[in-house]
Amino acid sequence: MIHQIDTTDNIVAFRALAEVTKEDFLSVVVPAVEHLVKQSNEVNFLLVLDTDIQNFTAGAWLQDALLGLKHLGKWNSAAIVTDSDEIITFTNGFSFVVPGEFKGFKKLEFNKALNWVEGNIQIK
Repeated sequence: MIHQIDTTDNIVAFRALAEVTKEDFLSVVVPAVEHLVKQSNEVNFLLVLDTDIQNFTAGAWLQDALLGLKHLGKWNSAAIVTDSDEIITFTNGFSFVVPGEFKGFKKLEFNKALNWVEGNIQIK
């Protein structure tokens, strides 16, 4: 399941727990991202992974990919917060293949990740 995290109006933020399904993306993530794009014409995104990546169903991955492709030119910043070094490395490399900045953060760096996505701090 995915829950939206309350944040400032210029970002959307989510926490993934247990199993994440296609329905989670369609009912929680997609409407929030669509609203943000209409409001600000860009996507600033934060996802906290409090579940193993294996708990994302195939349908969830497909919806995530479709959402990313639909708004490919709108991505500004995206932070993935996890304790998985592999996911952090993958996320950091994503900036080289798609528009926008993508950064991975450890869970202890949640506030840093949130401040970065909100545009309050610069990270090199």
